[in-house]
Amino acid sequence: MDPARIDAVIDALAGEGWCVFEDLLPGAATAALAGECAALHASGELTAARIGREKVASTLRGDHTRWFEMDAPTAAQQPYVEALEALRLAFNRSLMLGLVESEAHYAVYPPGARYARHLDQPRQLEARVVSAVYYLNADWRAEDGGALRLYLDDGSHHDVLPQAGRMVLFLSSRFEHEVLPATRERMSIACWMRRREPGSLI
Repeated sequence: MDPARIDAVIDALAGEGWCVFEDLLPGAATAALAGECAALHASGELTAARIGREKVASTLRGDHTRWFEMDAPTAAQQPYVEALEALRLAFNRSLMLGLVESEAHYAVYPPGARYARHLDQPRQLEARVVSAVYYLNADWRAEDGGALRLYLDDGSHHDVLPQAGRMVLFLSSRFEHEVLPATRERMSIACWMRRREPGSLI
């Protein structure tokens, strides 16, 4: 990302606490991620998602996930991991967020699946500071559904359609959100930029 774009993201996080922007990566890099995600899902290498530190199965969400190995990304994942790292370092320099690492996973929602309204930083996951979702779905249309609904401070909400190349970032402790059902399979990468766990000596 160019410095002017990073500055715009920083300004939005410092002000509104959230932002949406297009084309984090070139189209070919996004397509490579989509291809890898689809292939992993087709081969059964994504597993039904669970919630909380205890990893409890729940009817609150219907996606399947596979976590990235952030220190050993695949060739498809490498440009994404590098872009995340550039954002993390920029957020630390400008916003003093104390972010020490990022975690990310592929998420595939079958048609009709949802993720109920929730917060990414409940008490047991206080290390999460910035949430980011990157979308991998080519030619997504409004009638396909599947929006991320972000609940804003003033009581309104903002819907983000999961179009390939689009990223939404928001402060994890501040904004409840949900994934609305879609009429087609929906792919994304969910990420959290984290500070040290409370009480950690490392």
